[in-house]
Parts: sequence; C-alpha cells; structure tokens
Amino acid sequence: MMVSLPEVIQAQTTFQPKQIEFDWKGIVYRYEKAFDFSLHTNGFIIGYNSGRILTYNKTRYYHFSIGYMGDPRERRQNKNIPLANMTSKSFSYGKLNSLYMLRAGIGRKKYLSEKAKRKGIALGYSYEVGPAIAMLKPNYLYLLFSENQNGTLVDELRAERYSSENADVFLDYNRIYGGGGFTRGWKELTFTPGLQARGGILFSLGAYDKYVKMIEVGIMADLFIKKISILAETEAVSNKPYFINLYLTLQLGARRN
Repeated sequence: MMVSLPEVIQAQTTFQPKQIEFDWKGIVYRYEKAFDFSLHTNGFIIGYNSGRILTYNKTRYYHFSIGYMGDPRERRQNKNIPLANMTSKSFSYGKLNSLYMLRAGIGRKKYLSEKAKRKGIALGYSYEVGPAIAMLKPNYLYLLFSENQNGTLVDELRAERYSSENADVFLDYNRIYGGGGFTRGWKELTFTPGLQARGGILFSLGAYDKYVKMIEVGIMADLFIKKISILAETEAVSNKPYFINLYLTLQLGARRN
C-alpha cells in the first residue's frame, strides 16, 4: 500500500496540537506597604499605608499620615528691616496659629481595568475614612514695645504669641517687626479631634507587579468639633471647623506574600 507525500503532510497537520495562550495577570500578593506624598490645595501630606490584598484587584488598607494645612487667605510678607544683629523674618499678618494634621483611616481600593501583561497602567478608585487630630502651633511675632525708662522712651523687641492682653499690638501692622521663627511654639501645641474622609481615582503602573507605583487624584475633607483658629477673626474673616481640598498623591512601595 502506498501513501502519497501530500497525504502524510495533511495527516501531520491535522493531528498537530494547538498551542494554548495563557492570560498572565502576574502573581497575586497578600500584603502591600507603601509611602505616599500628597499635595493638596492648601498644603501637603506625608503618609504610610499598610494593606491586605483581598483579591488580585481589591485591597483593604490602613493609612497614617501627618501634614500641613494653610489658609488661602494668608499673605506672607517680609518688611526686610535690619536691626542691630537681626534681620526681620517673613510673617503672615493676622495669623494666630499654624495647623498640622494627624490622620488615620481604613480604606479600600479597587482596580477596574485588567491587564494581560504585568506591566501597564491600571485604572481604579479608592476611598477611606477615619479619625483626624488638628494640632495648632502658636504663631510668634517680634513686636515693638516702647517703655519709659527714667523718663526716656526705649523701644524693645519681644517675641510673643497672640493673646487678649496683646491683641492691640499683635494686630497693629506698624508694630510688627517680623516673624518669630519656626522653632517657637512647639511646646504649646493644642489638639482638636475630628474625622477625615477622602476618595479618588488612581492610576497604577504595574498594578499586579511586586512594586507599588501609583498616582491618585481626588477630594478630601476634614471635620472637627469646633472652629480651627488659624487667623484672627474680624467682620470679614471667620475661621471654620471643616476643610475641603483637592489632592494629588504619589505612592511608592512593595507587595509581598
């Protein structure tokens, strides 16, 4: 019995197994830890996140951070007045306190887009809620006082924080020499408790890879039990117990099992 060459080739072609194409999504890690740096419309935040990866695209995380919150009505200036061995420092007129924030929260993030490759940008969202503490550091100014010494008026500079006793001097622009410096006031911190929440859209490079590389944009809110006194209140200026800001976050870290 003779079999022609074309028939042999056809038989080989018919019985050749088909290659299976695998859809690799990368390793599903169990834990995720990352540091982040955020800029928002009135300040900045430095944070740390510790997460538990529930599925390949869902993570529950705990967030801890410290940050600075300014007031958009602040106007920093410097009179540039040399005096003896001193030069005036910049200050914000009417500013009573500098506001620093401690935040903690529990949140979730979810990726909406699946990537067949381990590299690529995945789109997702995140949200969190938790406690917040407002830390107010008194703002010191060098103020000009005139004292009568033996019938002669002598000018004297004093670094003072705002009080009801010196309010007329502290808020008198002509008697302000300059700022009292960053280091003053740390031993006089006051604390106000509150709540914080945030939610945003995230863009992750290599979302299923070992390393966390993510950018997030969103909106954040802080609410406290009373007004936070940043500026001296007048008919035109009033402090408030809440802050709402837009933010941009860069997050870097690693995943592991």
